[in-house]
Amino acid sequence: MIESKLESGKAEMSLAFLHAHDCSEPHNDSVWGVSWTKNDTVISISADGSLKQWASSSGESYLPPNAPADYNVPSPHTLGLVSLSVSPDGQRALYNSLEGLTCLWNLQSGKMEGTFESYVRAGETVEPSWSVSLSPSGSTYASAGGSGNLAIHSADPESFGRRLSTVFSGRNKFGMCCSYSPDGNRIALSSEIGQVSLLDVESNTFTNTYTSHAMSVRSVAWSPDGNLLMSASEDKRLVLHDVRVSSGGGGGAVATFTGHSSWVLCVDISPDGRLGLSGSADKSIKVWDIAARAAVSTVQDSGEVWSVSWRPRAPAVGSAGAFVSGGEDGVVRWWRGAGAGG
Repeated sequence: MIESKLESGKAEMSLAFLHAHDCSEPHNDSVWGVSWTKNDTVISISADGSLKQWASSSGESYLPPNAPADYNVPSPHTLGLVSLSVSPDGQRALYNSLEGLTCLWNLQSGKMEGTFESYVRAGETVEPSWSVSLSPSGSTYASAGGSGNLAIHSADPESFGRRLSTVFSGRNKFGMCCSYSPDGNRIALSSEIGQVSLLDVESNTFTNTYTSHAMSVRSVAWSPDGNLLMSASEDKRLVLHDVRVSSGGGGGAVATFTGHSSWVLCVDISPDGRLGLSGSADKSIKVWDIAARAAVSTVQDSGEVWSVSWRPRAPAVGSAGAFVSGGEDGVVRWWRGAGAGG
């Protein structure tokens, strides 16, 4: 079930990742998003409309130790859930449905702190949200959708969903993914035509646009220090950008990672910034040594891999850490570096 090999002569190591366990009760359809939280739980969302919380140590359904009697896990939505963003402290989960219903759920209390029907016209041009990202501070969230705009909304329960600003990216092309940087100063927006644009939050303007991909960019991930951005595309490649470098054509692109044989659907960067992680429609997960610019491990899964997430805790010395994945078969899977504890 595990295949680890050296993908390039430039790499200086090869890592083995072992299948630790699966979730106890799979979703009824594809898992479209997973996030390993700071509290060592995993949140997953699915095409079946459900959101679930898991204990990472066992893969069992999870309730907080002191959960109130009225703790409520959100009921399955009529349509699939397509985007997930969990706060850095692991307290809240922001998620979005196929038609653009955005919800903010408190993982500790079980209460729904806000819902916003972005598809409902309210005196302005409607733009249903597709991808959403909660700011590190938790005060706002970003959304992207069909028009190429990036919108900033209030995440305050009293005014949840209220649009604070809208910035046009310069192209009327579908916004596939948006993501706040770890410091909250930037937002990355990827599009169906392969562009990745960076919004400066303070000035509310796009400062960089990267054209490193030939096809739709499905996912982006920030390095922990916010200096690097990795993008995953339907062109079968991942590209690493240094956001401190001004764009211009391919400006800012510092490395390209190849090896997947089909669309790359998801990407993440390890908490120590050393390793990249990608899932693909070729039914594989690859771990990348960012410094060596090469794949150092390949894991074969049973279907298309739609989402991956590193364990946020820094790995022990000599360990590659652990990650979680979700895909076509509805199963959430945990993987750990060989020789590391679960």
